[in-house]
Amino acid sequence: QLVESGGGLVQAGGSLRLSCTASGFTFDGGAISWFRQAPGKEREGVSGINPTDGKTYYADSVKGRFTISSDNDENTVYLQMNSLKPDDTAVYYCAVAFGVAGAYMGPLMTYWGQGTQVTVSS
Repeated sequence: QLVESGGGLVQAGGSLRLSCTASGFTFDGGAISWFRQAPGKEREGVSGINPTDGKTYYADSVKGRFTISSDNDENTVYLQMNSLKPDDTAVYYCAVAFGVAGAYMGPLMTYWGQGTQVTVSS
């Protein structure tokens, strides 16, 4: 399973760091991504990383503000979120796909976390 943590309530301009830890398997060979879903909106891909080839992806809405990284020893992927805006308010999910190249956010995501709430107040 995947377990996310690090969400919370923060004022606009603040920062949070989300963590996604795998339990029962490792991220070896996987592409790990963060998605978010705000109330009444469709789920969107935020950022992804493939630790094997080092490729990363960022949605235009978070470029320059969010940074994704991985710690293979800890079997954890992080999403550092800076300069947060009220529009970043959502439930954030991490997911992993295996057997894909590069940063991936397609239908082959195999495991999903339960989500962590991020709320940014204005």
